[in-house]
Amino acid sequence: MFDFAILIVGAMLLIAYANGANDNFKGVATLFGGGVSDYRKALWWATATTLAGSLAAFFLAGNLIAVFQGNGLVPSFLVHSPAFLMAVILGAALTVFTATKIGMPISTTHSLAGALIGGGVAAVGFNLTGATVWQSFFLPLLVSPFLAVALSAAAYPLLSAALRFAGVDKQTCVCVGSEVVPAAVTPEGYVFSHASTGLRIIVDQPGRCVQRLAGTMFGFDVHRLIDYGHYFSAGAVSFARGLNDTPKIVALGLAGGTLNLSWSIGVVAVVMALGGLLNARKVAETVSKRITALETDQGFLANLVTSGLVIFASKWGLPVSTTHVSCGALFGIGAASGQARWGVIRTILLAWVLTLPFSAVSAGLIYLLLSRVALA
Repeated sequence: MFDFAILIVGAMLLIAYANGANDNFKGVATLFGGGVSDYRKALWWATATTLAGSLAAFFLAGNLIAVFQGNGLVPSFLVHSPAFLMAVILGAALTVFTATKIGMPISTTHSLAGALIGGGVAAVGFNLTGATVWQSFFLPLLVSPFLAVALSAAAYPLLSAALRFAGVDKQTCVCVGSEVVPAAVTPEGYVFSHASTGLRIIVDQPGRCVQRLAGTMFGFDVHRLIDYGHYFSAGAVSFARGLNDTPKIVALGLAGGTLNLSWSIGVVAVVMALGGLLNARKVAETVSKRITALETDQGFLANLVTSGLVIFASKWGLPVSTTHVSCGALFGIGAASGQARWGVIRTILLAWVLTLPFSAVSAGLIYLLLSRVALA
């Protein structure tokens, strides 16, 4: 039993690390993509707010623990089977690590759901509860991204109209100034130069052009207000992600009887944070830069939609994917603004489609292997 406890804890920490690497940056992707923050500052903000959400899960997200222990989905004896638990955790972790390696933002929720089903089929055949599979897993996972797309696509024109009504418009900045031209360099390294008499105008690539909101509201600079709101909304998304994802990972460790609830949440929260700090860069580039061009008001709106949906789902024990919701909100913004990069979006959607069968097959094969070596 002691060896089994070590294996379960190790596997739980493995998927917590993978989850942090693939998911932690998604909450602040709009800060980085919209030029509001650099990568390092956005990453630390994501880490702090995700950690806060993970710790809040102890009080607010207990229903998700029961869902992801497989209650009602597989026979009760299987929920406490060492081989089954190891197969589910490792199958999901393998899926998330693979996606992170190639920079694809996929859902840990989706991976765990697939692994639960694949491990269950390998253990007891197709005697799973179909109603539970549909209501507890697939329905929330399918509906949430479409809802995020619809809400963000509908809300963006309303936000734009509200800004115009308030007298706020968008201005693009270029660099204008005198150019210093080196005239001569001495052997000692001194440079003699003179300033040109004309003006130098620098216009960068469209993707790097900085656009600001020009105007005031109640005496405050609108652009600065939205930047502050953008930071707050990004923190809310990261908080919601920690709140929603931590119980899913903790559930499997609790099912094995290896850790109590308090220690499980604390350990998972810390390891998720480490995964994000050390291995988030590839997924960060995909979500921040490749889905759609972003401006600060667009990112702010996408984060409001994401955080609202995920916090609501966590409260009611619905296993939605923060990845699906946050990317869905970006898809909607891109569609509404006409700047969506559909080739990248199609690739991400394909990765989502493949997540469930990949994790299910992985977990099923791992269960068959472990059961042969008498871990069950």
